Amino acid sequence: MRVVFFGSPAAALPSFRALLDAGHTVTLVVSPPDRPAGRGRQRLPCPVKIFAFEQGIPVVQPEKIRKDPDIMSRLQSAAAEIHVVVAYGQIIPRGIIDLPRHSTINVHFSLLPRYRGASPVSAAILAGETRTGVTIFQLNEKMDEGDILASAETDIDPAEMAGELEDRLAKSGARLLIRTLAEIADLPLRPQDHSQATLAPKLRKEDGRLDWSRPAAEIDRRVRAMTPWPSAFSFHRGNRLIITSGRPEGESRPAAGPPPPPGTVLETSKGGILVAVGANTCYRLLRLRPESRPPMEAQAYVLGGKIAVGDILD
Repeated sequence: MRVVFFGSPAAALPSFRALLDAGHTVTLVVSPPDRPAGRGRQRLPCPVKIFAFEQGIPVVQPEKIRKDPDIMSRLQSAAAEIHVVVAYGQIIPRGIIDLPRHSTINVHFSLLPRYRGASPVSAAILAGETRTGVTIFQLNEKMDEGDILASAETDIDPAEMAGELEDRLAKSGARLLIRTLAEIADLPLRPQDHSQATLAPKLRKEDGRLDWSRPAAEIDRRVRAMTPWPSAFSFHRGNRLIITSGRPEGESRPAAGPPPPPGTVLETSKGGILVAVGANTCYRLLRLRPESRPPMEAQAYVLGGKIAVGDILD
C-alpha cells in the first residue's frame, strides 16, 4: 500500500519501520520544521526526518499545515492510498484527511476516549492507572475524537517510567498498525463514547516540580510520569535536583514529637536518601541528577557531602 507518514519523535519510528518491513511504500513523510535544541540552540531535525533521509524518502516540513500553500500539491503527487499519523503534533485539516482512498488513521498511545491529547502515557501514570494501551482510529479535525478501528491493552508495571512505557506502546502500536492495514477495507468503525473522555495536555517543564506535601505514592507517580521528560525535580540549597528514580516507603512520624516537615531528609545511607513527605509517609530517592552534572546513585550524592540528615528539599 502507498502511504504518506506523518510523525516526529522517536516513538513514531517503530510504526515507520514496520510499514517498510511489511512491504508498504512510504512515498512521502510530513514532519515538523527543525527546532532549536541543546545548549547551542542549533536547529536539529526530528527522529522521523532523520530516518526518512536514511531511507531516501522525501520529507516536507510545513510550519503550519493548515496554512501551507504547497502541502496539498505535494500530497497529491505522493498518491497515497492511506495517511498514517503517529505523534505528528498538529491538527490536520479535512481536505488532507480525506485525500487518500482509505482516509487518514492515527496511532494513539492510550485506550481512547481516555487520555486524548499530547501526553497520554504520562497522564495515565499520573492518574494511577494499572492498564493502558494503543488505539488506532480514523482521524477527524477534532483532537483524538475519531471512530476507532482497533485497540490493544497492556498492564502498567508499578515501577515503570513513562519513557519505558512509551517504548512498549510504540512497538505494540506498530504491530497493531500492520494488522489494521491488512484488514482496513473490512474493519468496522466504532464511535467513541465522548462522555468517558479525559484529556492529556502537553507537558510543561514546571509540571515536573515535586510537592513534598503530597503522599509518597503520588510523588512516585509524578517521578515516573515525568521521566525522561520534562523530569521530576526539586531544589536543594538553591540548586535544582532532578529525581530520576525512587520508591515510596512507610511512615515518617518519629517515636515521639510531631512529624517532620515535608521535604525533610530523614536518612542518608547506601539505600538512598529518605525524605519525609505528605500523609505521614516517606519517599526514598534512589537515583538523581544534580544541576549541570551527570546522573548518579543517591548514595554517591551523599558520599560527596552534598546532603545531610535534617536538610530540606524545597
